Amino acid sequence: MSHAPEDPHARHDAPVPTGTAAALERARRDKLEKLRSLGIDPWGRRFDGASAIADVRRLGEPLDTAADDGPMVRVAGRIMLLRSAGSLVFLDLADRTGRIQIMLGKKQVGPDAWKVVDCLDLGDLVGVDGRLGWSKTGEMTVFAAGLTFLTKSLETPPDKYHGLVDPDLKQRMRYLDLIHGDGVRDRFIARSRIVDAVRRVLADRGYMEVEGPTLQESAGGAAARPFKTHHNALDMPLVLRIALELHLKRLLVGGLERVFELGRVYRNEGVSPRHNPEFTMLEAYEAYGDYASMMDLTEAILVEAARAAGTPARFDFLGHSVDLTPPFRRARYDDLLAEAAGCDPADQAGVAAAAAAHGIETAGRHPDVVKSELFEATVEKTLSGPVFVIDYPAAVCPLTKRKPDAPHVAERFELYVAGMELANAYTELNDPDLQEELFRTQLAGLAADESMARMDHDFLRALRHGMPPAGGLGIGIDRLVMFLTAAPSIRDVILFPIHRPHI
Repeated sequence: MSHAPEDPHARHDAPVPTGTAAALERARRDKLEKLRSLGIDPWGRRFDGASAIADVRRLGEPLDTAADDGPMVRVAGRIMLLRSAGSLVFLDLADRTGRIQIMLGKKQVGPDAWKVVDCLDLGDLVGVDGRLGWSKTGEMTVFAAGLTFLTKSLETPPDKYHGLVDPDLKQRMRYLDLIHGDGVRDRFIARSRIVDAVRRVLADRGYMEVEGPTLQESAGGAAARPFKTHHNALDMPLVLRIALELHLKRLLVGGLERVFELGRVYRNEGVSPRHNPEFTMLEAYEAYGDYASMMDLTEAILVEAARAAGTPARFDFLGHSVDLTPPFRRARYDDLLAEAAGCDPADQAGVAAAAAAHGIETAGRHPDVVKSELFEATVEKTLSGPVFVIDYPAAVCPLTKRKPDAPHVAERFELYVAGMELANAYTELNDPDLQEELFRTQLAGLAADESMARMDHDFLRALRHGMPPAGGLGIGIDRLVMFLTAAPSIRDVILFPIHRPHI
């Protein structure tokens, strides 16, 4: 049987058990109606001139604790604590910069405003005008002379002591996590500052920020399974991009010699503490550079991003001690593999035997793919870093230029910190014939829809017009923020990570 939707403003006369969620909501709605009866809009209006609470606290620090002639201030924020003492009510008011105590006195605010005070609940948003000073108990306080109601909260906030503790709920209801979670707001403020720092470093080096297409005819620039969609008007299949690379390289051909994009990419793959299907990438390309140029750029980005986030040069992360003092260590891929796996990387049989000992399938697979999986199993977890792992097997790097004296080695690096890949860079391949050949002989074992299975003929045509020698860099912004804020999971630094449907 279907029912008409319930009017959220309707009153109910049936008794509701005290203390239940329904009773608490009804009490809040009763206060909302009382505000309306007083002629006050419970959803507020424009409120100009409020100072950030952190600025007000700095203004109050030098005041004499016994003085009663502090400056008049105006603040606005959310009520986080509320306690009544007869004709006095004390609030803890919070904005994005901090908290401050508010004292509301019946005599000081007047009888009309005092009726509004009776309508206040935890979570409500209010504006306060008052004198800044110190309470008798030594608490910095705004002694209110005026109160402006700004927004009614109809939901009861999380329990003061138990709070919002379920990680899934914290991420689903990020708005509550930001309000009540310790350090959560600071982490996302740090993220914003980190991104600003990345942009600043690149702009200072003459890079131009651009925007490539999110919807593409074929997925290129990485080995990953794309999300597929369809454009109805043109009746054509499209995919969400899995990387930024191929369109940025087109711009190098066009004469934009230093370009970067900070953008969303999408990979139809698993979820883990280091992976989310939707994430933010930085990709930057520099004409006439190489992977060594990109090492210098990567160091500059990390150092400046750490400074912006307030992260010290030396700290512990996920059980690893890291030191961001440049220059970062450089280590050859084969040297690290030989040390960790105990085999000669040039000996295919020896690598296969070591891989089999680690449970890695070897039959019918390209030797360099096996080698790559052995590296992941034995080396990555040992890299506290930051360390540039350089000179990768060429077969796993189809977009990378080979070393002139060693064509089986690609001029590529990956930057590792605490066993986690943070950056990836190449000396970019700009030979169109070799690029086409490598596209046609993609790595054995990749499913047809996982990577660059559909030839990007326009990209190859662009290369035939002549792309300058170049260095290219990719940095996962979410992982960078995770690292610099010491967050244990990538989901802690993405405001709205993907979730299973809530049942």
